[in-house]
Amino acid sequence: MSFLDNLESNLKNLESREERGSRNSHNARSRESGRAEAQASANYAAELRSSPYTAELIRHATRLGFATRTKIHLAWLGATLRLEARGHKLELRPTPEGILAAFIENNAEVRTARLDLGGNPESLARDWLASLPPVPPPVAIEELE
Repeated sequence: MSFLDNLESNLKNLESREERGSRNSHNARSRESGRAEAQASANYAAELRSSPYTAELIRHATRLGFATRTKIHLAWLGATLRLEARGHKLELRPTPEGILAAFIENNAEVRTARLDLGGNPESLARDWLASLPPVPPPVAIEELE
């Protein structure tokens, strides 16, 4: 390998090392900010998990869903509670400022609202379920043959 080839290779290695270092420092900064936000919202996350409001919301959503022949899927994603039915989602997200209720349709956030854990969970469940598309009528067995 000639001197110029060796010099060019060394320069390329230095440049790629600098790029990796800047990417790593950016990733470290984003991890730090994510960690700080999680710590700031930790009190609201614990309150959301253990609140009677949450249990009542789940109870009302499943009861109202059953009445309309709609299966409600529940999931805890970290500190976020997600209720999902027919492609529509309701996410309760703890933030440093409080708990946020996000209404999501077709994987697009339609609106958000601040959540008061001292409020009425049935009204939130009704509001969310009212945004669902109507259930198609059941098909009779004779129609299938």
